Formats: sequence, structure tokens, C-alpha cells
Amino acid sequence: MNLTTRILPALALLGVLTASNTFAAGAQHRLSRAELLDRIRGGWAGQMIGVSYGAPTEFKSNGKINEGPILWEPDRVSNAIDQDDLYVEMTFAKVMDDKGLDATSADFGNAFRDSEYELWHANAAARRVLGLGIKAPLSGHPQHNIHANDIDFQIEADFIGLMCPGLPRLSNQFCDRVGRVMNYGDGLYGGMFVCGMYSAAFFDSDPRSVVRAGLACIPQQSEYARLISDLLAWSAQNPNDWRAVWKLVEDKWNKNDPCPDGAGTPFNIDAKLNGAYIAFGLLFGGGDFLKTMEISTRCGQDSDCNPSSAAGVLGVMLGYNRIPDSCKGGIAKLADRRFAFTSYSFNDIVRSTENRALAVIRKAGGKVSNDEVVIPAHTPRPPRLEQWSPGIPDHRVDVKDANWSWQGAWEKIENQQVASTAGATATFTFDGVAVVVLGKLDQAGGRADVFVDGHPSGIADAYIVPRTHDHCLWHVYGLKPGKHTVKLVTRSDHDPRAKANRLSIEGAVTYRAK
Repeated sequence: MNLTTRILPALALLGVLTASNTFAAGAQHRLSRAELLDRIRGGWAGQMIGVSYGAPTEFKSNGKINEGPILWEPDRVSNAIDQDDLYVEMTFAKVMDDKGLDATSADFGNAFRDSEYELWHANAAARRVLGLGIKAPLSGHPQHNIHANDIDFQIEADFIGLMCPGLPRLSNQFCDRVGRVMNYGDGLYGGMFVCGMYSAAFFDSDPRSVVRAGLACIPQQSEYARLISDLLAWSAQNPNDWRAVWKLVEDKWNKNDPCPDGAGTPFNIDAKLNGAYIAFGLLFGGGDFLKTMEISTRCGQDSDCNPSSAAGVLGVMLGYNRIPDSCKGGIAKLADRRFAFTSYSFNDIVRSTENRALAVIRKAGGKVSNDEVVIPAHTPRPPRLEQWSPGIPDHRVDVKDANWSWQGAWEKIENQQVASTAGATATFTFDGVAVVVLGKLDQAGGRADVFVDGHPSGIADAYIVPRTHDHCLWHVYGLKPGKHTVKLVTRSDHDPRAKANRLSIEGAVTYRAK
């Protein structure tokens, strides 16, 4: 397959892209209804192709460029039917289809709480606390979700950008309601950045301009925006050497990811780093569909999600009809097959998205006729700045460490200390500003009272609903630098759904001040 084939010249010649790329007050964009539908179809197809292209490489190249072979044939797109990159966002699309554009964070949270697919990271933490009675948007707040800066909303936001053609302000409003179910700060901005690119892609033929449009949707002082600004500057200085720019990004930005799962390892599921890898594909892919996916994939880390969003944005820029047959050839065979855990097929979600896009255009004061849409051009309006980090991951401490002490009926089972009766005490001392206590969360999980430096600090609840994968039992941040003590005392009660009253502790991750 010839990866050097360029599509950018063809993009520049497309008559449908002659609409104004300025976002001046009073300006309007026009699209035929057929072109609007083709671009929406291209965005969904791009996501499907991109995630299937990168799926075999996911998290197999962490902190290094993936230089191995990447195999592709059109029928591989069937992998997309069972990908969380697609079916999770369709949960939120269904809420809008059922409740309308005014659906609230609580509405999205309730649907997410009741979903039945496997979840990890910020998604898992959100479903866990939603099940414990904490409502969205608090389910995405770092007080309850230590994964708040992770990639989760970024990979689930595409459907919003696809329903907001040329309307980044409305895109941000929808992102704020949906994204706070599981994320906060840079984790929220990741979705806004991606959706801003989708929104611009309906009317812009220049990938670099599209990336700038996404950047304009988030606070410029945020770490996320600073990373994308660096990438734009470095890519302009090295337009033909994405590997050199990758090294610059790696050296400055791939460090101190606060996610406990990556602490002390090359694994990084941070939204902004992986968002940069989306932008890498667009900036260096030159409008070539395969090359865009290849570069986003070779950047590593979450290397199926990142080419999925990059190809989705480019799919809107091209439209479905102009995506190469060598990429989209397998879609027709499964266009009426439902995605896992949804009531949508590819054809269904395209029609659903078109209907929502028409409603959004009307909401923005645009006009919809049988033949075309007229859309008022919006200037992006970033939200207020919010930044959060527990600190710099400092130590990963297992239960054998001398900083742990155990009193009562604890039993050592493999790498855990396990108690099933009330009154067992675990004490951990550390030096830092934040700590995450790691444990086994499952349907037999019990509870413990938690004390920090002798003061009551809530309850650690080890119950978690099925198909929800997290091991962050309890966390606290914002402590004064210095020595601290965390004490857990097991309780006699447990979640009514729990099959037992077992508390399993695996260790802790501590953080020092930035």
C-alpha cells in the first residue's frame, strides 16, 4: 500500500471548502445537505478505520516510537464494532437522542452508571462513584476521581464535534456537560480540543488550521494548550521530521503523569500527551489518510484511540466519498451491524448525528432547508481555566514496606493484605502532599474508616460494580509538604450489593509537591 499518496492537493480543490475559514462576526457558512451528511459519515468512518488500524499496537510502545510493521486491509475495520472508542460515546449520543440537546450532566451520568460494558481509568472511577450515589458532574472531579486528567473523555467526545459543524461554542457547552461525568481540567479540555477540530473540519481544508482551531477552544494557560502550542511551533520549525518533534515533546511533556497506574513506568494515559499524538498525525500527515493514521499510531501510548480521532477529523475534512477505498472498503459490509452495547449501526449513528446537527444548527440561529444549511460562524470561546494535579508521583510502596504497619486480623495473600472482620487497622506513613491507597476493588469489597494525621477523612469502599476495573481504593491530595499518616480501620458494614466484607490492600502511590 502506497503511504506516500497525497490527498491534500485534492482537498484544496474541493469547491465545498470555499466557504469562509474566518470566524468573523456576521459571517456564515453554507453546506448542502448532501455534503453535511457526507462529512458526518466521513467522521464516523474515520473513527472506525483509525481505531481498527491502531488496535494491535495499543500501549505496546510506551515512551518510544513504534517502528514495527503496521498491517492493514479494509476488512480489519470490523474490529471497530467491539471498540469502546465508539460504543461508549454512543451511550451519550443516545441520551441526547432520547432527552434532547438540553440533557444534563446528571442525565449523562445516570446512563453511564447503568451501562454494562468494561471500563477502566477515569471512566471506571466515574462509574464506581456514580454507583455509590455521587452524581455527575462531581463524578469527574478529582476529589472523587484520581484519574481526572486521563484520556477518557477525549476518546468519547467525537460525537459532539460531529454534531456541531462550525459551532465551537456550542461544542464546548455540550462537552462541559458530558465530559464532567468522568474528567476535569485538562481531561475535560482534551474533549474540547478534539471537538473544536471536528467543528472546524467541516469548513477548513488545512490540517494545521484545524489544529489551531481546536487549540482556540481551550484556555491558553492550561498545560494542555501549552503542549499543543509547543507542538505547533516545533512542527513549523521541523515540517519534514515528525520524529525529531516527537523527541522534543517526549523530553518536555512525557513526565510526571499523575495517573497511579503509570507511576514509575513508561505508561502514560494522560489526555494532553495523547491529544498531541492526534495532532501529530494531522500536522505531519499532509491530508493523506493512511499517513495521518500511521504517524498517530507510531507515536505510541494509546495508539488506537489517537489515530481514531485523527482519522475522524480528517474524515470530516475529506467527506466519506473521498476517503480512499483502500481504507473504507470494509465498511459497507457491516454498515447495518450494531455496535456492541448499543442500538446503533454505522448507518443509524450517521442518521442520528445528522438529526442532532440540524437541531444544533437551528439552536445556533442557523437555517435548515431541504437543500442546504446556513450556519452562523462562531469564534471559539474557551472555558475558565481549571488545572489540577495531586503532585509528582514519587514512590510506589507495596504492603511489605516498613512504612506499612498492620494490627488485627490481616492475612497476607499473594501481594495483598486482606481483612474480612471489623477492627483491623492498617497504618501507612509517608512524606509528600498526596497519596493513593491501592487495593482490590470487586463485588466482595468491604469498607474502612480513614483517618489522616489523626483526623477522620471519609470512608474507603472496596465495592465496585462488575466490569469496572480500578484499584484506587482511596486518595487524598492538597496536603502540606511533610510527613503524614493514613490509617484505615475496617468496618462491620458494607455496600448492600457486596457478596462479602473483604478489604484488600495492595500498597500506595505517594506524590511530592511540584
